[in-house]
Amino acid sequence: MKYAARRDKLYGIMRGAGLDVTALIPGSNHRYLTGAEHYVLERPIVSFYSLNQEPVAVVPELEIPLFQRHAEPPRIISYTDAEGYEAAFRAALHAIGSCDKTIGVDGLQMRFFEGESIRQAAPEANVVDASAPLAELRLIKDEEEIACLRRAIEISERALEAMFAEITIGMTEIEAAAILEGQLRELGGEGLSFGTILHAGGNSALPHSGPLAYRIQAGDPLIVDFGAKFKGYCADITRTVFVSAVSDEQRDYYAVVQAANDAGRLAAKPGATAESVDIAARQVVIEAGYGDLIRHRTGHGIGLEAHEPPYIVRGNERILAPGMVFTVEPGIYRTGEIGVRIEDDILITEDGAESLTTFPRELLVI
Repeated sequence: MKYAARRDKLYGIMRGAGLDVTALIPGSNHRYLTGAEHYVLERPIVSFYSLNQEPVAVVPELEIPLFQRHAEPPRIISYTDAEGYEAAFRAALHAIGSCDKTIGVDGLQMRFFEGESIRQAAPEANVVDASAPLAELRLIKDEEEIACLRRAIEISERALEAMFAEITIGMTEIEAAAILEGQLRELGGEGLSFGTILHAGGNSALPHSGPLAYRIQAGDPLIVDFGAKFKGYCADITRTVFVSAVSDEQRDYYAVVQAANDAGRLAAKPGATAESVDIAARQVVIEAGYGDLIRHRTGHGIGLEAHEPPYIVRGNERILAPGMVFTVEPGIYRTGEIGVRIEDDILITEDGAESLTTFPRELLVI
């Protein structure tokens, strides 16, 4: 019943967007609609959802056993390596009568050759980018999804605490990240939400970069941005701490970001806009005189993807509603010297907002 209801949600979105058919490759929307996860490799897998016919999927023969484990398997049209997939695409599109209809694809996910295969199989069809309407599909999380996010966050916070207890002077960023990721696995995480970002010293001013061979020194800022997955759902947490000692200047940077985080979380509530949360956090940094050190938006949605709508950024007038989950992660970065970011995962509730992350935000010296 859950997946049938989710398909009905998809069909409602399709009607509103003027789509007769939606084509999806394996990914977050596919998992949301089917409960199943598949690799994206050179052999295409494409599921077609039609307003007038039952779903049909083009599937390589060797993937059929896994595909049949879907909660509600669609009709499968398979192909072998020797046959190739072109005929399977033609058969699937003919089966759902979409040869002259409007077919929506997720332009942020579908690869060029899959889109071209659809066009060649149905040259009279109108193939359009449907990434904007499809963004509505997973925007509001249900209770089960929120429970998965809570568990992913709990695992992440316990792992972070354990890693901080093991860090020593002279350890490399790579070694520290390995400790963190090992803890995530031991505590029940099924994988990483994204590649761990862990930097010390001047490297902390790199907002998005993997761990390096730099050896952690006394007095370094240490920024850790990471998350565990649980049943596909992604945690995303950042904390910045200081190793052995903290200077007055470092305290000042940290206090500004902490105040910006507080302001962003306070601004998050039903009826507010996504933009207003960004402005609230950003204004704190600007008024402190560090506006030129802002490098990124205040946040982004999380769910089956680590970055998804709603985006907490200027210009986004999306009204926040109960069930939306997103990050509030203001940061400031002085190149080659210091970066500070504090990131929390926020759930919009009926009467306000709840921070799903509970790891302390106060300045910490480890």
